[in-house]
Amino acid sequence: MHNMTSIGAAPGYLAQPSTPGPWPAVIVIQEWWGLDAQTKSIADRFAAEGYLAFAPDLYHGEIAALGDGDKASALVQKYGPGAPDELENIYDALKTDARCNGKIGSVGFCFGGRMSLSLGIRRPLEAVCTFYGGGMQVIFDQLRANLKSPVLGLFGDADQSIPVGTVEQFAGLLEEIGVDHEVIVYPNSGHAFFRDSDPSVYKAEASNDAWERAKKFFARYLK
Repeated sequence: MHNMTSIGAAPGYLAQPSTPGPWPAVIVIQEWWGLDAQTKSIADRFAAEGYLAFAPDLYHGEIAALGDGDKASALVQKYGPGAPDELENIYDALKTDARCNGKIGSVGFCFGGRMSLSLGIRRPLEAVCTFYGGGMQVIFDQLRANLKSPVLGLFGDADQSIPVGTVEQFAGLLEEIGVDHEVIVYPNSGHAFFRDSDPSVYKAEASNDAWERAKKFFARYLK
């Protein structure tokens, strides 16, 4: 079952498993384009795996057309600063939601990949997954000081939006703070390799492997 609803005063798309609850929850955080059909389809995939999956609409009804980087950038600037607070509220609401068993993880893509890490800094998530988290280096000091959650990081080696060496820094930081982690860099894959709705960036082999790793990661820590 899925529908548009609100959790923690945040609007979004909720996908529920067909099995009886309560379930562990996964917060699915959008790319910088907004809450689009792609993001909703990922929430559906998590629901099919037995998770209460909520994809918040962090742009509150606004969206950028795929490829309209100027609009997406403007929306990030408009809504990005408040997004971590909203995600905190969603986490807190899920903690007391009768449909959730109290175990909560997050996964995000691009802008959402950074927001997934930001939520891990602010709340004790059971699991934090980031797909090519753009701009994540700006929160490295906060991660070092506050992150306690297990992390799965998934990146492409041809991602022009993540500076060279940043992924290695990220892996070293996770090693330094001592959290369980896995950081994978896929060859011949660029930014947004998981976006199966966009043939210009989608990489089937990397995407399929990343999905298998994500499923195992969340099953390990949330089930």
